[in-house]
Amino acid sequence: MINRLLTFATDRIYNLPVIVLMPHSRCNCRCIMCDIWKANQSKKEISVEELSRHMEVFRKLGVREIVFSGGEALMHSNLWPLCDLLRNAKIKITLLSTGLLLERHAPEVVRHFDNVIISVDGSEEIHDRIRNVPQGYKKIREGIGAIRKLRPNFRITARCVIQRYNYFDFPNIVKSAEAIGLDQISFLAADVTTAAFNHPDNLKPERLSDIVLSKDEVELLEKILQASFLELKSQYERKFIAESPEKMTRIVSYYRALNGVGDFPQTVCNAPWVSAVIESNGDVQPCFFHKPYGNIYGQDLLEVLNSPAAIDFRRNLSISENAICKKCVCSLKLGLTQMS
Repeated sequence: MINRLLTFATDRIYNLPVIVLMPHSRCNCRCIMCDIWKANQSKKEISVEELSRHMEVFRKLGVREIVFSGGEALMHSNLWPLCDLLRNAKIKITLLSTGLLLERHAPEVVRHFDNVIISVDGSEEIHDRIRNVPQGYKKIREGIGAIRKLRPNFRITARCVIQRYNYFDFPNIVKSAEAIGLDQISFLAADVTTAAFNHPDNLKPERLSDIVLSKDEVELLEKILQASFLELKSQYERKFIAESPEKMTRIVSYYRALNGVGDFPQTVCNAPWVSAVIESNGDVQPCFFHKPYGNIYGQDLLEVLNSPAAIDFRRNLSISENAICKKCVCSLKLGLTQMS
């Protein structure tokens, strides 16, 4: 507890419960709202040797959970030894995946990971159109089935980015997610204001119009969500839909603000103080959306986290005033009890 209080009091990192790790740079989808797949597809991945070098720092920082993100982590050439390193250190591992390779790797997934979060973008036809992967939804369904055969109670959830190509499909997204055996689904808006997900610093108007809901579409989304609070009441109450009705309406407020109507919903977040994102090229970021303040290939992770630049960033960061934070589509808020 003392280390956690010191972190918040001094802006130095003494305790880091969560790390998001991009072990691999490439992706096997071509999503409308993401540009990771447009990056140089030369393989960049974190090696077992590089990760081993930081395990003692993970122990000192009390790292509890590492989320494998990407790109697609399952495309890593030597993924399972990476997982073994973390499991031997008693660190929980979550896999964030497109789901396309789950069936192929089902035995390894249930053995090495504690849970899986699949990116789902609609009911079957809509999902495949957004992801530009023929039969992608079918592959997800088969992957879930393969895991359920091996371990019926293994937790498999989904996250869905609400955007122009799927907002009208919201009730079907939820019902389809139940039908394929997911345990839960969560929703967020599409980030279009930062360079995250390999976006250019400023998306061109034609790209924005592909992703962002128009004023009329925002009003329709609000009506769809309002109707869902009754139609999908059971799914909200038993938390199959992770967000409460109140939190779902934040997505409406976000898209209204992008259209110049009203303010962005208030962001409550302490991610830069309780987590870090490590890219496959070694860059260390305070979260997905802010720029790196160091690189683990040239420095020790603790040196990066507590470099003058990193401390200065946290000390001067106002979540309520920072331009990136004010428009953020997600947040992480861990209290001291959650960090213990």
